[in-house]
Amino acid sequence: MEMLGKVRRMYYRDGLSRSEISRRTGLSRNTVKKWLRAPEGASAAYRRESTPGKLGPYQATLIQALEADARRPKRDRRSAKALLAELRGLVY
Repeated sequence: MEMLGKVRRMYYRDGLSRSEISRRTGLSRNTVKKWLRAPEGASAAYRRESTPGKLGPYQATLIQALEADARRPKRDRRSAKALLAELRGLVY
C-alpha cells in the first residue's frame, strides 16, 4: 500500500509524531501505531471479503435490460420501479 509507505516516511524521515501523522492523513492513531510496529516488508491487510448481494442471481438480467434501455429514447426507458416489477415477475 502506498499509504503505508507514506506513513513510514513521515515518521522516520520527516520525524513527525504519530498524532501529527494521524491528523495529516486522516487515519486513526491506532492504525498509525500498528503500521509503524509492523515488519518492514509488511503490507496492510484487510479482512473484509466481498459478499454476494441480493441481486446477484439477477445481475445478468438487469444488465441486459439496462443495455436495451440505453438504446431507447429517454422518455421510453424503464424506471427503477418498472425494472423492480419485472424482477418480481421473475420470482424475486
